[in-house]
Amino acid sequence: MNRDQKATAVAEIAEQIQESEAVFAIDYRGITVAQVAELRGRLNEADATFRVVKNTLTERAADQADAEALKSLLEGPTALTFVRGDAAAAAKAIADFQRSTGGELLPFKGGLLNGDALDAAQITAISKLPTRQVLYGQLVGVVASPITGLARGLNGLLSGLAVALGGVLEKKESGDIPSGEAPAAAAAEAPTADANTAEAAPATDDDTTDQDAEAPEPATSTEDPAEGPDTTEETQEG
Repeated sequence: MNRDQKATAVAEIAEQIQESEAVFAIDYRGITVAQVAELRGRLNEADATFRVVKNTLTERAADQADAEALKSLLEGPTALTFVRGDAAAAAKAIADFQRSTGGELLPFKGGLLNGDALDAAQITAISKLPTRQVLYGQLVGVVASPITGLARGLNGLLSGLAVALGGVLEKKESGDIPSGEAPAAAAAEAPTADANTAEAAPATDDDTTDQDAEAPEPATSTEDPAEGPDTTEETQEG
């Protein structure tokens, strides 16, 4: 690799460091080419890439990207995982690969997360976190649960009302509850019965007394009788 090629490689690594949300430094000793290809396939699903680089070039790239914390991890064979997507999913993919190989391959050295330094234990802890997709699913479930509960409550109320109406209908058909026409007929007959009772009832003494008391008395005139012809004088003169 000549000087220009090295400069190009350093610039590419520096750009990957700056564009990544997380960078994991991994010891790649003992891994085969086939295993590297398998790991890259898993990391691709988390929008992450696995790159084996020379430590000297990575140190220069770390200086350009202002990632001083990476330089202390560049001892021995070191591969870098550049994570542009879900850091938890990428760490989980590497951790699962470690377990599938008996835990001897690809140990974490440390790394960066949003510019902050991470040690190996912290990356292992990140690998145990729920992935972003799982968290989104949980969030959607939390948001949708009140709506789901309301829908279930309304369905329950409607079902209860239907059961109640069905029970009323069954009781009407069995005669336990009178039909709707009976009360109307009873209401129509009630005034007739009251009228018949009133006609059949005899007059009481109180009624007679009231009638006597209400009879008008003869009017007594306080005016003088109208003057008529003086018949007395005519008789005497005759």
